[in-house]
Amino acid sequence: MPPPETIFCAQQIKIPPELPDILKQFTKAAIRTQPHDVLQWAAAYFSALSKGETLPVKERIEMPLAAEKMDAGLTPGLLKILHKQLSPKGTVTVAELKEKWKHLCLPEEQLDAILQLDNFGEEVKWMDILALGCSVLGKSILSSMKHACEILTEDPEGGAARIPFETFSYLYFYLASVDGDIPKEETETFLHKMKEQADKQAGMVLLRNFLPPLSTPF
Repeated sequence: MPPPETIFCAQQIKIPPELPDILKQFTKAAIRTQPHDVLQWAAAYFSALSKGETLPVKERIEMPLAAEKMDAGLTPGLLKILHKQLSPKGTVTVAELKEKWKHLCLPEEQLDAILQLDNFGEEVKWMDILALGCSVLGKSILSSMKHACEILTEDPEGGAARIPFETFSYLYFYLASVDGDIPKEETETFLHKMKEQADKQAGMVLLRNFLPPLSTPF
């Protein structure tokens, strides 16, 4: 093996022209995402970048409320990253879910606890995991659904956070069934009321009509 080339002057150092922009974008992404383990997250970031996959990057910094403390656990911003990465597939393997979870430096035991809430096999519907993730973030089924609306909406930030009634109905019914304490009749009555309101809004649910303001760390 020939010895490594000795560098005698700066002119011998060749810097790829795209490197400064790559590093700039990486730095911005790290600041927005605030990963708990920078090295682990960086490996996932550049792996996704090289494969043309969705990057594990938050849209913006999550600012905790005065009464809250950000830790290594799930947040709305991180759940939204997972949704962007996994929702196109519809159904994903638990192994792939765990890999993406790990890339975001989230605690494995938190995902294990979520998976124990239902009888999952080796594959899971992503929307079911999204619903259960929102239930971790919310203190009630309605606040959980508000998190889901914030994550799924195509409305601009701070807007109405509308989602299609079909999507809302699926998530709400699923969470109610997992909860087990909400009577089926009560669930059906609530969804019927939401459907009536959605029909007046081109089929879109506006949950804020049914909830007091809920501050979220977006």
